Amino acid sequence: FDAVFDVQSFDSTVTSSMQENPKHIEIDASWYASPFNAGCIVNNLDCVILAALEVDTDFNVNVLTGHDGVLRGASGGHQDTAAGAKLSIVVAPSFRGGVPSIKDKVTTVTTPGETVDAIVTERGICINPRREDLLESALKSGLPVADITALKKEVEKLTGIPRPAEFNYDKVAAVVEYRDGTLIDTVYCRK
Repeated sequence: FDAVFDVQSFDSTVTSSMQENPKHIEIDASWYASPFNAGCIVNNLDCVILAALEVDTDFNVNVLTGHDGVLRGASGGHQDTAAGAKLSIVVAPSFRGGVPSIKDKVTTVTTPGETVDAIVTERGICINPRREDLLESALKSGLPVADITALKKEVEKLTGIPRPAEFNYDKVAAVVEYRDGTLIDTVYCRK
């Protein structure tokens, strides 16, 4: 690496490094990921590996709510890095606690599927159909490529299909904002 760019660190070792190393550079959030800054750092990423609570057959990713609709975490730079990187890979176990991670539709869309290139589980690698080049390379290399719908069905044979959470659509708990400020989903209170 020529340099390390650091957006947000609360570690004393990192702070010391920034003071002593001129190639360890502190940057603000706009330089890091603003969709309105053509030179932002995320647009220069070769590859990003991200986690997920759920994914769906359209490659949408949920990192906010569990299958039960309860808020579990925050999205951080998930959307930004997926949109900016040349290759965005999402990793997740095929199921957690007997609940499949691959759904027909995620509980909450956090990161849109058009920005996700591949989903990797211990049972196979699903390549977004819009990335024909990546699919061709993965198949040629002998990687265990799987169709996402077929993989979803395979996992459901093991786990069954859980009952979906019930929501009170009159009570909004949160809204999901995309990196450009548009609203892409709503989190509702559970019944």
